[in-house]
Amino acid sequence: MRLLQIGMGGWGRDWAATVVAEVPDVKPVGYVDMLPASLTAVVDAGIARGDLCFSEIDEAIRATSPDAVLITANLPGHVPAARAALAAGLPVLVEKPFAPSLAEATALVEYAEERDLTVMVSQNYRFQPAVHAVREIVRAGTLGELVSIAVDFRRTGVRRTAPSGRPVLTDPLLGDMSIHHFDLMRAVTGREPEQVYCRTWHPDGYGYGGPPAGAAVITFRDGPIVSYRGSWVSSGPVTAWGGEWRMEFEHGEVWWTSRPDGSEGGVGEAARIRADGKERAVALPELTATDRAGSLTEFAASLRADRAPETTGRDNLGSLAITYAAIESALTGAPIDVAVR
Repeated sequence: MRLLQIGMGGWGRDWAATVVAEVPDVKPVGYVDMLPASLTAVVDAGIARGDLCFSEIDEAIRATSPDAVLITANLPGHVPAARAALAAGLPVLVEKPFAPSLAEATALVEYAEERDLTVMVSQNYRFQPAVHAVREIVRAGTLGELVSIAVDFRRTGVRRTAPSGRPVLTDPLLGDMSIHHFDLMRAVTGREPEQVYCRTWHPDGYGYGGPPAGAAVITFRDGPIVSYRGSWVSSGPVTAWGGEWRMEFEHGEVWWTSRPDGSEGGVGEAARIRADGKERAVALPELTATDRAGSLTEFAASLRADRAPETTGRDNLGSLAITYAAIESALTGAPIDVAVR
């Protein structure tokens, strides 16, 4: 699959060097960024020659004849870049969150559907062994009805400021990080959100652009109540990036954690069942590709098989709905009903 990548800032270059280059199903053919410095950095990093770097999307599409587009730009660039690609008849894989509002996300999904084109969102935390294992436990129903879920995410004072010293991210917890956990709630339960009540706080001494800590209660339709706590500035032991989960069923509990950061002594990937007074480890499946490579591999495979990928834009509206409802609830202090068209 000939892939054109749009958005070559630091995160985009990381995608190019550590993900795209390692996925055998794709061939990068061009890179786009409106900032000359970003394109210079692409060349200086040895990612691509200068003749494969472009400042305009339309020019890049004409010059490279891609089969699909990967969007790793900053959030404000997601929708314009995706629309340009879709207008050219190209399917899109886009980083999360894929639009600045639920209304813009819905409009983009409808634009793609009118053209019978794929928009997939890289919810890369889904492509982890423990997530697949726990989803199968829920589907099998052997522990009975799922009653409640508690999720904790803790990191210690990371990403306080940008290199310039300016605050980073207006929603460093809910918009940038918690969306992963909100998406996993939908993925493992197979159910959709109904209401969100969220509070956030901003401890003194941390240079975030918005509250780096918060807690929420999320109600799912015909399903469990979820209690969620997240923090970039916790003094407690760090969790894996996927968080630490306790899922209570009628006849037992499942504890699991996912997406380790790879640091020495860090929290790993694991799942355990506690039932009938006994505890046992859950066997985790082997995945062909995980994390962002899993997203990109699934995108390529879905196009090759002419099927919808797991995390379509349409499906991802549910995860965005939780995210933006949580942000609104934190701002207003009121519970917010979640509605997805």
